[in-house]
Amino acid sequence: MARMQTLHARTSRFIVALAVVALAQSLASVAHAAETVLPFTGEVPADGAYFDVAFEVPAGIVEIEIRHDDLSTVNILDWGLIAPSGFRGYGGGNTEPAIINAAAASRSYLPGAIEPGTWRVYVGKAKVEELPARYEIEVVLRDTITLAAQPERAPYAPVAALETNARWYAGDFHVHTRESGDASPSLEEVADFAELRGLDFVMLSDHNTTSQLELIAATQAAHPALLLVPGIEVTTYEGHAMALGATQWIDPRLGREGRTIDQVVADVHAQDALFSINHPSFELGDLCIGCGWTAALSTGTIDGVELQTGALSVTGIFYARNERFWEDLVGAGHHVAALGGSDDHRAGTGTGMFDSPIGGPTTMVFAQELSVAALMDGVRLGRTAVKLEGPDDPMIALSSPGLGADTDTIVGDTATFRVRVTGAELGTMMRLVRDGAALPLTEVTSDPFEWETTLDATGTGEDFIRAELLVGGRPRVVTSHLFLRGVSPPRPDGGTEPDAGTPPSASDDGCSCRASGAHRGTVRASLFVVVLAVMVAQRRRRMRR
Repeated sequence: MARMQTLHARTSRFIVALAVVALAQSLASVAHAAETVLPFTGEVPADGAYFDVAFEVPAGIVEIEIRHDDLSTVNILDWGLIAPSGFRGYGGGNTEPAIINAAAASRSYLPGAIEPGTWRVYVGKAKVEELPARYEIEVVLRDTITLAAQPERAPYAPVAALETNARWYAGDFHVHTRESGDASPSLEEVADFAELRGLDFVMLSDHNTTSQLELIAATQAAHPALLLVPGIEVTTYEGHAMALGATQWIDPRLGREGRTIDQVVADVHAQDALFSINHPSFELGDLCIGCGWTAALSTGTIDGVELQTGALSVTGIFYARNERFWEDLVGAGHHVAALGGSDDHRAGTGTGMFDSPIGGPTTMVFAQELSVAALMDGVRLGRTAVKLEGPDDPMIALSSPGLGADTDTIVGDTATFRVRVTGAELGTMMRLVRDGAALPLTEVTSDPFEWETTLDATGTGEDFIRAELLVGGRPRVVTSHLFLRGVSPPRPDGGTEPDAGTPPSASDDGCSCRASGAHRGTVRASLFVVVLAVMVAQRRRRMRR
């Protein structure tokens, strides 16, 4: 019995000891899992479009969470994050907190090591009307991880050509995923819908971030016939631009430390990407912040213009002004390719009045193969045509036997231009547009339909010629320009053949005009803005909720 009592006593002491050790470990774990919250509140500075809120990260921190609030139902602040080594994310108007660690990140942000040193929350003053404008930021520093690893992420690497045939490839150069703060679809949903529309490629162009690029590899592997093209929509308060093919962050903060739009263009070109202006005439004020193009380019080269944003049946009210913007750039000496993009934010599931699904419009690019590099080369050379409504539109292509394979310019006093139309109903009309002036209409009488003419150079610089197909009297498919550079002195008649056509009259609503069509477009656009204001207000209320 004494032996049994001794055994029980020893067992009890052992259990108590184990409990003490367990409790100590638990308390140590709680102490070790401590987090530090750094609060920042203040008034939004009156000067400049951007400001920074700096904070220090000590050694041993493995995760950061950023909570932010513009403390207003009127003001809109944009949010981004800069680490000591550079860009770590941009959520725009995201209302949810951002969390980053070495192996995971919230949407719009990049995972990676949490470096000790000075970090900065950068804040953009998208809209400040209610004064005093204030902000509230909480930075949470953790020494344990709460956001699970995301093994689907991988550094972006271009894939081999999905197809090696030289032909016209159909795609969309302006598509958003949930990595944009104002969009909802996953990359998989985008790819699924693009394939349903019969596209060959789609460019992922999220706002001011590169987080979407780390998700391409997994989705690309599941869609071997659809090329996912990298890109960034560089969203500034003076206009939105597309960095086609870009894989490195482009700083959009115009005015900060003297940054200019020309420096933005230079940063795009430095990574062998292309610079294109998006929806240049969407001058809608607070309804679409910075959407209309107002930035002044002095020396930068413009590679493209989004001639149509959204399908023609949805936003065609802006087409005439977009076209004039494009023609004016080309007339000023820029070789600017025509591009189109849906600006889809919902992978084709949007049901609002102004939603346009992926592929509306569709940009056709003649490329030597289906690869990112080949598509970029096709755009550089102006080998594009925009189907303003979508992939089911007919096709028109412009070529010349005097055109070299690696140029968009014909050097000579005369040149033959050839037009080929496919898929168009008989009776459809086509025409050339020379130096911004429409030449006579020609009826499409067969499928395929082929037509050619010879034009003389004016000798006053470069003539720029494009083709367009009209349906119902309006442009429906538009090519990029070919350029004709004469070598002889200018002719007295300006170099136009007697049968080469005349400029459109003031009543011509073909949108290749430079006068009355723009006035009518302004009146219609004003009505459009009123309706759009209601739609945007409703959308903002939904997003706030």
